[in-house]
Amino acid sequence: MANTDLVITPVSGKADLKAFVDLPWAIYANNPAWVPPLKSEVYGLITPGKNPWFEHGEAQYFLARRGGKVVGRVSAHIDHLALEMSPEQGMGPGTGNFGLFEAMDAETAAALIATAEDWLRGKGMTRVLGPISLSIWEEPGLLVHGHDHPPTVMMGHNSPAYQAWIEGAGYQPAKRLNCYEINIEKGFSPLVQRIVESGEKNPRINVRRVDKKNFDKEAAIILHILNDAWGRNWGFVPITDSEVAHTGKKLKPIVYEDLIRIAEVDGEPVAFMMTLPDLNEVLKPLNGSLLPFGWAKLLLWLRKPRVRTMRVPLMGVVQKLQSSRMASQLAFMMIELIRRDSVSKYAASRGEMGWILEDNQGMVAITKAIDAFTNKSYQIYEKAL
Repeated sequence: MANTDLVITPVSGKADLKAFVDLPWAIYANNPAWVPPLKSEVYGLITPGKNPWFEHGEAQYFLARRGGKVVGRVSAHIDHLALEMSPEQGMGPGTGNFGLFEAMDAETAAALIATAEDWLRGKGMTRVLGPISLSIWEEPGLLVHGHDHPPTVMMGHNSPAYQAWIEGAGYQPAKRLNCYEINIEKGFSPLVQRIVESGEKNPRINVRRVDKKNFDKEAAIILHILNDAWGRNWGFVPITDSEVAHTGKKLKPIVYEDLIRIAEVDGEPVAFMMTLPDLNEVLKPLNGSLLPFGWAKLLLWLRKPRVRTMRVPLMGVVQKLQSSRMASQLAFMMIELIRRDSVSKYAASRGEMGWILEDNQGMVAITKAIDAFTNKSYQIYEKAL
């Protein structure tokens, strides 16, 4: 028999917002794979005025309570830039999202999802794509494979129970995003090495480190390549200048010049690869707060990070080169140069590349060539409203 004392209300006021942010600590208290995010970062994500996504997006948060105790949360949101995209690319007119989803049981999950759908319908949406929290560039998809080990920096983690609950609410898979793990201590195959060596001898090609002193200029170059390279990808929504500035400011402490490369051909920037040391390795024991001594540990670590894992969240090659041999050569060169520095300067032993769309043939071919294997998969679901 359904429990009738479940109440769902829109988040209103500071106490509700705090309950919304704090809920995962109750759900994942005994989950060794969960990495507590910094609470200040979560507040920054969900607060208009702090997250520039709200310049083109709107969101409503909901809390579920049973007997006065918070047992679930969800966001319903609309990205107006996504509405302008072509439907063939996954987004498009009438498509809203749900995200930031957590629930303690199936009944709560069903009620929260239905509430989010009602809000989206009220805004004229005809389809829902989720979970996406909040932007496609932040945490897209539900973790459906790889629950047994912690996520790397900027990756999501959720209970394995959620898959059945979301599918039980009538959602169908829309697109799968995979993460690939690589042993970076050993070099790549002789074939890949030959491709890299030939690129290093080619006077037309220059693969350079970013210059942190010219951070804004370098970020603009990367943004230009990214918006071009990913422009035809499923789920693509353009990143705005203010989002780049915001993300740049957030990432600047973990930007290291030898871990982000820009490839130039005949002096023109045409590809980039961004690699981040796995900040989650140092964040995990801090339990969501930099106080009282967490900030000191973090500053010490940032000065000279030693990590097990390096994560590649983004890489791209401009569209005009994408089906050429040059594209994969540039990718292999950037991967190999960053691999060398990751091992020698940061003591890293494994790399993680992701997310990668399941049908991105070029990137999937590159992962095979460097002996990478899928270690996590995230599923984005869709449903007609």
